[in-house]
Amino acid sequence: MKNQSTITEFILVGLSSFPEHQMFIFWAFFFFYAAALVGNALIILAICTCSKLHMPMYFLLINLSIINVCSISVTVPKMLQTILAMRKTITFPGCITQVYLFTLALGTELLLLAFMAFDRYAAICHPFQYSVIMRKEVCIGVMAGLWLIGMVNSTVHTGLVVQLSFCNSNVINHFFCELPPMFKISCSDTSLNEIMVFAASVIIAIGSCALTLTSYWFILRTIIRIRSTEGKKKAFSTCSSHLLVVSFYYSTIIYTFLRPASAYSLEEDKVIAILYSVVTPVFNPLIYSLRNTDVKEALAKVIGRRFFQRD
Repeated sequence: MKNQSTITEFILVGLSSFPEHQMFIFWAFFFFYAAALVGNALIILAICTCSKLHMPMYFLLINLSIINVCSISVTVPKMLQTILAMRKTITFPGCITQVYLFTLALGTELLLLAFMAFDRYAAICHPFQYSVIMRKEVCIGVMAGLWLIGMVNSTVHTGLVVQLSFCNSNVINHFFCELPPMFKISCSDTSLNEIMVFAASVIIAIGSCALTLTSYWFILRTIIRIRSTEGKKKAFSTCSSHLLVVSFYYSTIIYTFLRPASAYSLEEDKVIAILYSVVTPVFNPLIYSLRNTDVKEALAKVIGRRFFQRD
C-alpha cells in the first residue's frame, strides 16, 4: 500500500482520448477562455469608469466577474497546456491547488448570487430604504464575509482530500482536479469527504437557493401589486438577468454535488462541469450586458473611447 505522499503527479484524462479531437478541443476552450477574460474585464472596466454604475448592484457584479475569471483560470489554462504538451499530467501540489481554488470560487459564487437576489429584493420591495439597507459598509462587510466563508469551506474540503490515499490509480477521469472524480480513485474511506460535500451542498448551495427563491417570492408579490404595466416591466427587468444566471448555475451545481457517490457518472459529470466552470463565466457578462441598458451604454463608451484613442 502506498499513501498519498508517494503520488507525485496525476494523469488528467481530459474530455477525449482521441488524438484527432485534441486540437478542436484546444481551440474551442481557448475561444471560451479568451471570451470570458475579455467579457468580464470589460464589465469591470465599464463599472469602474462610469460613475452612474457606482451602485451596490454593480459592486456585486464586479465581484461576480472577478470570481468568474478566477474560476475559469483555475481549470482551462492547465487543460490547454496539457493538450499542447501532449502530456496529460498535473503535479500533486498543482492538483490540490486546483481543488482549493475551484472550490473557493464555487462556494463564494453561490453565496454571492444569493446576496445579489437580496439586493434586488431590497431595491424592488423597499426602494425608499434601499440606500440604507445596501449602504457601502454593509456591501463591503457582507462580501468580505462571503469570501471568508468560501475560504473556510474550501480549506476543509482540501484538507480532507490531502488526507486521502491514492494507491490503485492516479488517473483522474476529468479535465481538472475536482472532488467527485478524486474520490473515485482513492483507496481510502471517503465517507467523511462525501458527508462534508453533502453538508456543504445543503448549507451553501441549497441554503443560497432557498434565500434566492425567498427573495424572488417577495419580489414577485411586489411586482403583482404594481398597477401600471410599464412599472411591472421596469421592476422585472432589473432582476431578469440575475434570475437567468441563478437558474442555470444552481441547477448544475446541485445536480453535481448533492448526489451520492454511487450515482456519479464521470462522463456525464464532465459535461455538467463544462457548463458551470467554463460556459457560465462566458455567458454571465453577456446576460448582464445585453439585458441591462446602463451596462450597455457604459460598455459602448469604454469600447468607443479605446477605439478612438487608438486612431
